[in-house]
Amino acid sequence: MQTRSAVAPRGRVAGATALALAAVTVLLGAAPRPATTTATMAGATAVTATTAGAGAEASGAEASGAGAEASGAGGTAGAGVAGSSVPVLAWGPCTGPRDGFECATARVPLDHRRPSGPTIALAVTRRPAADPARRTGVLPLHPGGPGNSGVDFARNSHAALPAALRDTFDVVGYDMRGVARGARVECWDDEEYAAAVDAARGVPGPGALQRAVRQGADFAAACRRRSGGLVPFVGTGFNARDIDLLRRALGEETLSFYGRSFGSYVGTVYAAQFPRRVRAMVLDGAYDPHLYADVPYAYDAAQFAALDAAVGRFLDWCAQEAAVCGFGDGRPRQAFEDLKRALDADPVITAGGRPATGYTLAYRLMFGINAGKEIWPYLGEALRAAQDRRASFLLSPPSPASFGFLTVNTAVECADRRYPPGRPLLGALVGAHAASAPLLGPPVGLGPPAYDHNHAPACVPWQADRPGRFEGSYRAAGSAPILVLGTTGDPDTPYQDAVALAGTLENGRLLTFAAEGHTAYNRSACISALVNGYLATGALPARGTVCADEAPPEPGGRRTAGLEADETREVIPVLR
Repeated sequence: MQTRSAVAPRGRVAGATALALAAVTVLLGAAPRPATTTATMAGATAVTATTAGAGAEASGAEASGAGAEASGAGGTAGAGVAGSSVPVLAWGPCTGPRDGFECATARVPLDHRRPSGPTIALAVTRRPAADPARRTGVLPLHPGGPGNSGVDFARNSHAALPAALRDTFDVVGYDMRGVARGARVECWDDEEYAAAVDAARGVPGPGALQRAVRQGADFAAACRRRSGGLVPFVGTGFNARDIDLLRRALGEETLSFYGRSFGSYVGTVYAAQFPRRVRAMVLDGAYDPHLYADVPYAYDAAQFAALDAAVGRFLDWCAQEAAVCGFGDGRPRQAFEDLKRALDADPVITAGGRPATGYTLAYRLMFGINAGKEIWPYLGEALRAAQDRRASFLLSPPSPASFGFLTVNTAVECADRRYPPGRPLLGALVGAHAASAPLLGPPVGLGPPAYDHNHAPACVPWQADRPGRFEGSYRAAGSAPILVLGTTGDPDTPYQDAVALAGTLENGRLLTFAAEGHTAYNRSACISALVNGYLATGALPARGTVCADEAPPEPGGRRTAGLEADETREVIPVLR
């Protein structure tokens, strides 16, 4: 099945820009990675198919006297993290709802270069397999972000898994370093963050670029000041080593793994360091790991292009289906621009006294567009409500919970990614990215440090020491087959990233979802059947398989559950 129309906007708009930025960045000192191969969708086979957060954890203790094991890094068949003691997980009841989950605390080295040095605590949870006689092993679920709680992700997503997986796997979640219940990264406080986002605008005026660069430097300085003992160590290389210590603590020779969005990069790095510890791995909404870590300006350019293209397709649908969309009276792009300006000039004051500006509108739409085509009518209603200055989730300014998520999101990505130094280059490329994506680029790219697209102003002045960053090859040589999921119209992780990752991995297999929205699992009966079968048996989909069963936009049948929740509550959707 050919899906050129679904991916062409990003290819036309961002392809040349990304290549040019990649070349510039490499010339300015980006570390080279092994060359990757890329697959295409030409000749692909079409397959069309018709809540509560975890509380405090029971305490655990670090094991003493555990023998050091050979490292699994570098593609060897080692037993685990060299020299590190295996945590002891003292399982006990979780606080909160009695949902069958157990909780514990794992203590892992702060700095994996010093396995006997200071430790940090990671909150861990598990729901044992419902049918112990048929138990296959453990299935960690890793959320996106970075910044979301893995404990909450596992608990909130368990019911969405099919019974066959719940029966045979212990479903596991943990809060990665820097997140939620453990050692938390702190940078700006709530008042500083609120002041920055409340002053941001949907149509930034003169001086916005300079302000963004200053705010990024101030944010980075605050991270050093308030979390200087932690932020060097929150990179994904160390996070993956934490996972292997958890594998050993759980008594497993291998693990299965589902990671979505940022969780796909975590899985990629884990497989790269411990390839023979992978039984099965699903990487959904995948990252191109080389661009993400080593050519970040090019990666940012592609993300801006993918986001604007997705919003543009939604607004084009609103123009074609004006009665169903309900926004813009046939001219939704102009109406959107007018609405940003109107809210900037006269913000809606929320019940909490915060101003909802054009920036608020853009920020919320950036996350809302991820839900896919079936909720487009609901987005139209929400835009019309904002236009009428009525209650709308698009007029909800980022909250303190959001600030905690965004802080970790920025800090982890700055620990993972190496931007070329230089303020002139920073200003030129941040400005170019914002201009290249006219719908959301200016507010997102020139706003305060927040989500993926605008991390450069904080990451360029970041402290140089990044010991937690992964530096090796991403091939995962010797691993079991790894299933990579890519959605052709993904606004957050562009489809080409999944193509690149599947070509990078020695044993990668690409499964395509021809659809709008972010990630694929449980948004498609076709995708889910293939993923569930792979996790259960290891059987891979045929090469070139494309699923094309996205639910169409229907006013009476759209899924809106969870859309109005803030961006910090991530769940695997329930398959309809």
